[in-house]
Amino acid sequence: MWKGPKIYPQDVIFKYFFNPIFPKFVRPNHLTVLRFLMTPFVVWLIVAENYQWGIPLFILASFTDMLDGSMARIRNQITDWGKLYDPVADKLLIGSLVFIIVLQHLSFYLAFVIITIEAVFIIGAWRRHKRGIKFQAEIWGKLKMFSQFLGILFLLFGLLWNMDSLFSISADILYLAIVFAIVSLFSHGI
Repeated sequence: MWKGPKIYPQDVIFKYFFNPIFPKFVRPNHLTVLRFLMTPFVVWLIVAENYQWGIPLFILASFTDMLDGSMARIRNQITDWGKLYDPVADKLLIGSLVFIIVLQHLSFYLAFVIITIEAVFIIGAWRRHKRGIKFQAEIWGKLKMFSQFLGILFLLFGLLWNMDSLFSISADILYLAIVFAIVSLFSHGI
């Protein structure tokens, strides 16, 4: 019987398509640190309205989130540091863009709710960590993160192509992300 971490469908894809590409010395925490380092560049490019470079860098930074989690589970390299800082790197990337573009182009209230929920996640995770409570990512959090990524991506493409219709799609996806976030909060007992 398998005693390792729970394996998700994206982990199987990682195992066969991406794991062979990454040398053994590259660890999941390296990808988390890379996401931390990429976030200021993504933010700078988006603020400068350089969407041709900002969007691909945002996609790459977001992709490292899927990669580091799958790598940690497949290679059995889950660490306490990764459990704590991987979500922080995600929230920093998403929260920065929510603050910059969702606030400006969609809705103050939508941005406020997303940022508030992300702050609750960070505070809750920190409190659980301080109490020594172990926790793992779960499907609702993954759906929340993916929905936030898609919502921001649609908004960025709307800005790039000057298509207001993508703004409403973006908002709808971000509202769905809020639903996933609330379910995730309850499933974590926060």
